[in-house]
Amino acid sequence: MKGFIIGTLATALTFAIVSYALPQIDYGGQIGGLLVVSLIAGVVNGLLKPILKIMSLPLNLMTLGLFGLVINAALLLLIAWLSDLIGVTFTIADFPPDFTFETLKIAFIGGVAISIVGSIVGLVVHD
Repeated sequence: MKGFIIGTLATALTFAIVSYALPQIDYGGQIGGLLVVSLIAGVVNGLLKPILKIMSLPLNLMTLGLFGLVINAALLLLIAWLSDLIGVTFTIADFPPDFTFETLKIAFIGGVAISIVGSIVGLVVHD
C-alpha cells in the first residue's frame, strides 16, 4: 500500500512538472484533480500498457523502439478522455472535446516529457 501511495504521488508530481513545462497540458490547477488523474494513469499504465507493448513488439523492433512513443501519446490521450468522463479537468491542447493535429503533436511531446520526467522522479522517489 505504501508503494502505491508513493507511486501515485510521484505520478502526480510528474504530471504537475510536465503541465508547468507544457502549458497545452492542463490539469486545472487543483491538487485533488491531479491525484485523480494520477490514479487513472496508474490504472491505464498497469492494465493496458503491458498488453499494448506485447502486441506492438514487431513494430517496436522495426522502428527500434520509436513506436513506444506513439503508444505513450495514445495512452496520454486515453487518460485525458477518461478524466473528462468522470468530470476531472485534464486537457491536452483542448482535447477533449477538440481533436486536431495540434492535439496529436502535444500528446506526442507530452508522452516523451512524461517518460523523461517520470524517470527522473523515479530515481529520486523510491517506492
